[in-house]
Amino acid sequence: MTAAPGPAAPLVAGVPVRAALVDLDGTMVDTLGDFLVALGGMLRELGLGGVTPEQVAQRVGKGSEHLVAQVLRLHLPAQQADALQAQALRVYQQHYTLANGRHSELFPGVVEGLRRLRDAGLALACVTNKPGVHARELLERKGLLGFFSEVVGGDAFERKKPDPLPLLRTCERLGQPPERTLMVGDSQNDAAAAAAAGCPAVLATYGYNHGEPIRATPALAYFDRLDQLPLQPA
Repeated sequence: MTAAPGPAAPLVAGVPVRAALVDLDGTMVDTLGDFLVALGGMLRELGLGGVTPEQVAQRVGKGSEHLVAQVLRLHLPAQQADALQAQALRVYQQHYTLANGRHSELFPGVVEGLRRLRDAGLALACVTNKPGVHARELLERKGLLGFFSEVVGGDAFERKKPDPLPLLRTCERLGQPPERTLMVGDSQNDAAAAAAAGCPAVLATYGYNHGEPIRATPALAYFDRLDQLPLQPA
């Protein structure tokens, strides 16, 4: 699918784009506090020990199933953790529903950055591995929902990021080709999904990225604040 000729597009780091797919946790909202509260409640109900912010930050980003499985393995042998997974996930989701957005904060520059992208004429979608109902609720609580024409959660399609499927399907919904659709994220997951989909990617330096340095992950550009993204309007 190639971009059709048309009016000049805004440039991000010199690349013409007409849409942006924006990750949620670690990119727009610092949700570590929500995860800590929900996981702590889950572990207490299951009679297990606690979890530290560092342990959670290294495991966020691949969806609730992965997060719960990895936290269980901090306390149990793999076989026991796997046997408890379904029950633990149900308990976790109950606690997360109560915690969602109540212990989290917007990263600096997010509102200004989204407004700048929108005002440049980009169609915006939120693409996250968080369940869709939680994603929409969080965006609404933080005053961000109105920026997005699409909110795509981790349960929207058969596969989650880093698979390219959510990005490709969202590009279709926005009516834009991947090569003109920017992926804005904070992790290897976002970068890998973007590379496989053919989307240019820009990455936040302040996100989680499984505890690894983000600049080791190839990207079109890196940003310290979303409102400092190298954007040149058309």
